[in-house]
Amino acid sequence: MIDRLHPVLRNITRGWILPLGLVLLGATTFRSAVADWNDVPSGSMKPTILIGDRIFVNKLAYDLKVPFTRTRVATWGHPERGDIVICWSPADGKRLVKRVVGLPGDTVALQEGRLSINGRELSYAAADQEAVDQALGAEARGKVFLTEDLTGRRHTVAFSPEVAAIRNFGPLVLPDGKYFMMGDNRDRSGDSRIFGFVDRSAIAGEATAVAISLNYENHYLPRWSRFFSKLQ
Repeated sequence: MIDRLHPVLRNITRGWILPLGLVLLGATTFRSAVADWNDVPSGSMKPTILIGDRIFVNKLAYDLKVPFTRTRVATWGHPERGDIVICWSPADGKRLVKRVVGLPGDTVALQEGRLSINGRELSYAAADQEAVDQALGAEARGKVFLTEDLTGRRHTVAFSPEVAAIRNFGPLVLPDGKYFMMGDNRDRSGDSRIFGFVDRSAIAGEATAVAISLNYENHYLPRWSRFFSKLQ
């Protein structure tokens, strides 16, 4: 009986298990080194990224790494101010999505919530309130939304006046190979104000778009307007 099973097991292994294993290995290798998609569980990047967004991450935006490692084998670029990136927190190693606001060599400061880069305060203007209301609904109440011009890269940032947050720090000079990260939900973001600079090797790739979006607070209904939308 056992002898009869051996050919059957070999056929199953060769015909099903081995091909499936190769497909899974190929898929995980692709996600590790080429492109990935991340579910967003927190609101630290609101209103740019919402809880329930699944974002597309370009792992080849800056370099090529050995799959399943942080070892770079080729580099063709580096994060720029305004880029939204996936990085590992230097505090606990958790994967985060944040915006790059400071580059190596920059002097970064924050005064009453407003950023200064290399001694020059960024430009701020009133945000498109209609777009904010459409994205956040009732969550927008009580918050202040401004458009921040991060040296040519404009995006909306949120402030929560009732929250005791870090609104003043610096000026700090970023060492070589270090980046300063912040969330767009400025008063509700754990970022470089708390965990410090992020090393270049801890940046996994650039988040470029929302692939799909589900509203967790409304029966997981799709937010159709956010599907395949570019991140800014």
